[in-house]
Amino acid sequence: MKLTLHIWRQSGPHAKGRIEDFTLDNVSPDSSFLEMMDQLNEELQSKGKEPVAFDSDCREGICGSCSMVINGRPHGPWAGTTTCQLHMRAFKDGDEIWVEPFRAKAFPVVKDLVVDRSSFDRIIQAGGYITVRTGSAPEANLTPIPKADSDTAFDAAACIGCGACVAVCKNASATLFLSAKVSHLVHVPQGEPERMKRVKSMVEQMDEEGFGACTNTGDCTKVCPKEIGQNHINTLNREYLRAVTWDNAKAAANSGSAG
Repeated sequence: MKLTLHIWRQSGPHAKGRIEDFTLDNVSPDSSFLEMMDQLNEELQSKGKEPVAFDSDCREGICGSCSMVINGRPHGPWAGTTTCQLHMRAFKDGDEIWVEPFRAKAFPVVKDLVVDRSSFDRIIQAGGYITVRTGSAPEANLTPIPKADSDTAFDAAACIGCGACVAVCKNASATLFLSAKVSHLVHVPQGEPERMKRVKSMVEQMDEEGFGACTNTGDCTKVCPKEIGQNHINTLNREYLRAVTWDNAKAAANSGSAG
């Protein structure tokens, strides 16, 4: 296939970006999108030009680092698929492909298509953990968990933290990401000890990072490569209301006893 690529180039976080056009011949329809990008970079390097910077790691749809907006859609045209799992048979000979980085205040561009998603790490640090005793792994059947709860927890735990939900959201909200992390731990007994403080700490950190608010448009679920559902956002809202109500009740009780 012969393709025309329109790719975002930006030398640094504070540099002015631009779209550069490239023509690429002999692209195999069986190659992945990242292999196509590798082919482009090899051609650029052979001509003494600077290759296009993009992020990747596992190339198996697990790590979430291969974040690109392809023809206006995070991760490209295929549903339930990351950029590295997207193959060139999704396009036709002669197609024009626009490739841009994920855009959000909380995801500053590092270079070209690479963005800094460490804001997600700080949200996890704020409360996405459990308290456990170290040592050997306990017997798997020691703590019975209802099948429905374990299924819901597994669905939420599938989130790879890629940031596609943020990139597609008109508000640049990370609510789907946060709801997956909260819902995962809410539905297993191990997450119970930090249940009240977890959701408040993580929501506060999300706001501090500069993510927008959720208005339930649902675009995030459509582009999520792991197809995380909006039901987890319902769980997040319910847990946050519960935590705030609990804190207010404790504060009222303490003020009453003090008086």
